[in-house]
Amino acid sequence: MFTERTSVGLDVHARSVAAAAIDGETGELIQARLSPGKKQITDWLKALPGPVAVTYEAGPTGFDLYRALSSAGIRCEVAAPSRLQRPSGDRVKTDARDAVHLARLLRLDEISSVAIPTVDQEAARDLTRAREDARGDLMTARHRLSKLLLRYGIVYSGGSAWTGKHDAWLRTEAFAGLSTRATRLTFDANYDNVLTTLARRDRLNVHIEELAADSEFTPVVRRLCCLRGIATLTGFALAVEIGDWHRFTGKTIGSFVGLVPSEHSSGNSRSQGPITKTGNTHVRRMLVEAAWHHQPRYRIGKTMLDRWDLAPAAARARGDAGNRRLHARWVTFIERKKKPTIANVAIARELAGWCWSLAVLDE
Repeated sequence: MFTERTSVGLDVHARSVAAAAIDGETGELIQARLSPGKKQITDWLKALPGPVAVTYEAGPTGFDLYRALSSAGIRCEVAAPSRLQRPSGDRVKTDARDAVHLARLLRLDEISSVAIPTVDQEAARDLTRAREDARGDLMTARHRLSKLLLRYGIVYSGGSAWTGKHDAWLRTEAFAGLSTRATRLTFDANYDNVLTTLARRDRLNVHIEELAADSEFTPVVRRLCCLRGIATLTGFALAVEIGDWHRFTGKTIGSFVGLVPSEHSSGNSRSQGPITKTGNTHVRRMLVEAAWHHQPRYRIGKTMLDRWDLAPAAARARGDAGNRRLHARWVTFIERKKKPTIANVAIARELAGWCWSLAVLDE
């Protein structure tokens, strides 16, 4: 229940902040245009009739404003933009109107707040996303180089690409097959881009593995790694992206990452469509990729045993049960002749529940 006297909505941008405050006793609406400096915003809020509660939408400006207001003793809620209710007939959108709309929703307790990460969690999350960006850049750089060679009819047929043997082929036979100086200069630029991006990704891998071995997330990472498809890098990324696993259950975490079917039902009719793809896209991608690892026959190899040695006994038993269950689900889908991509999404949704059960498992 909203208990403060004044509700404030802030429409925060990089260079300006539109503010609107509603006095609950007098009904007065106070509007202002502020600079994005945290001190000016805090001073303006303190001049309002107190106590004051504030809300603004989560976005690219991050959570520094939330932390500054909280340290000043002002209750602040960071609203999830996708959960804000807006009248369907409202066709005028301005910063001032958005601020007033936020203030009214806050007074009505209709704000769905996002989970605020700690400073360390946010920093670790930025590191894992930098590694994900490097991974995407490496894929782009490799495609650019291979497609350059393809345009000149140079195709590698000696096995898997991007191995040591393939790299030697690029530097010798592939390069020798280019006839003009301009093409060779283009090859050099693209090949150098591949090597540079690969080195950047490898450096980030080392930093993440060091952090995963000695941080507040280490226990969760080691428990998550008891599942197939989740190694140190993926386990650490899941740990820092989700943060507080206790805010979910085994059933709700699939909805949070957008792996549940969309639905449009009315009366006696029920229609389900593709997955919603809402929530954290990074977690959803990692779960979908990890789910493919449960398709082959389940065998406990040295790699899995090494991961289990770092986890408590209860996590090992839970991980083994999850691995067997998820592979059995794959077998069921294959026998029913389900499309592999559809089956994999269903496995990823169940995998999210197994990850949750390991993350909240008491040591």
